[in-house]
Amino acid sequence: MGTAILAGLLKAGFDASNVSVSTKSVASADALAQTYGVTAHPAEANQKANSNAVIGADVVLVAVKPMYVPEVLREVSASLLPNALVISVAAGVTTATMEAAVPESVAVVRSMPNTPAIVGRALTGVAAGSRVSEAQLRQAVSLFETVGKVVVLGEDQIDELGTISGSGPAYVFLLMEKLAVAAEAMGFDSDTAATLVSETFLGAAQLLVASGKSPAELRRQVTSPNGTTERAIAVYQEAKLDKMFIAGTQAALARSKELAAGK
Repeated sequence: MGTAILAGLLKAGFDASNVSVSTKSVASADALAQTYGVTAHPAEANQKANSNAVIGADVVLVAVKPMYVPEVLREVSASLLPNALVISVAAGVTTATMEAAVPESVAVVRSMPNTPAIVGRALTGVAAGSRVSEAQLRQAVSLFETVGKVVVLGEDQIDELGTISGSGPAYVFLLMEKLAVAAEAMGFDSDTAATLVSETFLGAAQLLVASGKSPAELRRQVTSPNGTTERAIAVYQEAKLDKMFIAGTQAALARSKELAAGK
């Protein structure tokens, strides 16, 4: 995710010479430096890589696993500029937890982008901590607008957003995976099945955006009375997909709260 956001920033015209990153290995640092022209600090070669990466930075993006966010922030705390803006990309880690790990003059923002950031089609939710100014919030929004659309929320909704848009691409890929299995069961080879499914999902999504209509309305337009689609939809409705999706997102939300508790 950090690499996707980096690519978006540079594509939007941000100067690579003003970007410094840290990563685990020398190989990954070399790859980032060569691909994007940024300064890369490998922890494998220097234990102070994270601290060195944030020196002089107005904005610091922390894109590590949730369990490591407080540890990384404490590690770099002394190297942060007094008025730096720290943005996390991690589920479950509250702004209060982040603020406790950095100096009182440093502002923090939580964000929850999703993987379509890689192709510039992310949906990112952002929530401001207690020290964030309007200018800093705009700065955070502008950063994520380089990789897609942004919604500003209260922190009490960020974890919920993560269960929908954050995890959502995986739900879509699961549906695509299962529809491809159904296509193969009807005799299509795997390549043809994949094409049928991917183009159908892509076309349906583009139609939804272009039409301005709701998914329910478009579904009804495709579902002719007593037709083949209606018969299939009836099977899916009988399986209570709505309750399954609610149960799934609630399970994701429960896990997010576990992460926040360090579990």
